[in-house]
Amino acid sequence: MQLLKMSVLLSAAAIFVSSAAYTRIVESQAVSEAPTGFDNQTNGLIKQKKFVAARATFEEREEIGDGLGPVYNAQSCAECHQNPVTGGISQIIELRAGHYDGEKFIEHPGGSLIHSRAINAAIQERVFDGNEVRAFRASVNTLGDGFVEAIDDLTLIAIADSQPGQSRDKIAGQVIRVPVLEADGARRVGRFGWKNQHASLLSFSADAYVNELGITSPMMPAENKSNGRAIAAFDSVTDPENLEDVDTFAQFIRATKAPPRDEELAATQDARAGSNLFAEIGCAICHVPSIVTAPAGTVINGGAFTVPPALGSKIIHPFSDFLLHDVGTGDGIVQSGGQSTMNKLRTAPLWGVRTRDRLMHDGGAITFGEAILRHGGEASLVIKEYRRLSDAEKDQIITFLRSL
Repeated sequence: MQLLKMSVLLSAAAIFVSSAAYTRIVESQAVSEAPTGFDNQTNGLIKQKKFVAARATFEEREEIGDGLGPVYNAQSCAECHQNPVTGGISQIIELRAGHYDGEKFIEHPGGSLIHSRAINAAIQERVFDGNEVRAFRASVNTLGDGFVEAIDDLTLIAIADSQPGQSRDKIAGQVIRVPVLEADGARRVGRFGWKNQHASLLSFSADAYVNELGITSPMMPAENKSNGRAIAAFDSVTDPENLEDVDTFAQFIRATKAPPRDEELAATQDARAGSNLFAEIGCAICHVPSIVTAPAGTVINGGAFTVPPALGSKIIHPFSDFLLHDVGTGDGIVQSGGQSTMNKLRTAPLWGVRTRDRLMHDGGAITFGEAILRHGGEASLVIKEYRRLSDAEKDQIITFLRSL
């Protein structure tokens, strides 16, 4: 057992202390901490006046005349990203569904996303019989995601390469490359969404606009159907319905500060001890504490975006590797990564997790202890080590999580 614990320790250390990719960046660049705060202030990417205007667009309530629906989940971006400030997480849960035929996942007619709302009762979506794969998805935090977008692909690949192995019960994050819509489908390492279905914030924003609000844009000009049925008879607004807001959404997200720690709690002896235990038992293998963004001037997103000084060479503390893992809670849904991703999910970034009262990808865990013990699969050995801790040590880890 001591050998097992040592293996876990060394693997964690390889990721967040000794990664050659991190070491080279830190040694060659003047890095600095990314700004943090739940204060509705810009991170410096744009001026505060422009940030406030972009935030207002993110918060704007859409109406049918604006192109809302015909099937949709929310009337504004902020409806799903608004705790404790605009851009944060929320209690909103969405539903996905499909069928597993014994070999592959087949999405529900009309797509795996089952919209909760419709502008007409005749096109209300619901899950059809025969679609036994059902999954809830919690809204994600978008604060600080400009820094996440600015992480170099090679950095994420280096994290994956540093993880223990590919066999059963070994932690091995999966890298997938997904199309960047604004770069004619050029591929980049995915990092946004529970299935890493997007790599750029423009792509992410366009996807959310059409799939969550039902509003089309030049990057995604086609309306969703209602359980596979055409909805043209209920749609009176010409597509694409909005030409500018997707750019504004992406600009707002890029300009947000990263979620801050509860510094008072983080400074306590219990939180510090919990942080050490979190690393020692192996949680930090996936929930990576520190990552450095690409240097300013780095061209990313298939050539469509250049990392600006406000986002470049910044140290962030997301407590995620932004990779796909099977930790025994997979939802059976396939989106962008092929059948191998069916039961895998992106490692949940833990920055700002203290603002969530429903945990995990489906909101199905209410306490931190419940969330930890739901982990299995690749995390089985780590959870075995967690179970061996004394009650006092477990409480210290939970205190640490409450400080994030």
